Amino acid sequence: MIYVIATIELKPGSLDAVRAAAGAVRAETLLEDGCISYELFSSLANPDRLVVVEQWDTREALTVHSRTPHLKAWREASAPFTLSRAIEIVHPQQVEQF
Repeated sequence: MIYVIATIELKPGSLDAVRAAAGAVRAETLLEDGCISYELFSSLANPDRLVVVEQWDTREALTVHSRTPHLKAWREASAPFTLSRAIEIVHPQQVEQF
């Protein structure tokens, strides 16, 4: 099992603008094989920070997810509002950072 922690810094005041697209990608992702959980949080300390916490059966399932149309749509919809994105993939023995 692996975890993904994605931290997305949004332009000030744009959380509401990405909320619908974030909900759509969450709903579609939860239907994917290998997805155990996919949760979206807005930071209490910084309302312009979105944190996505995912749990996957395998790295292979996550790789398939990375190529899905709904993830592509999410990236395109959020791009105009995104300042930065950091992704960590947590394996039992290591952490990948992107």
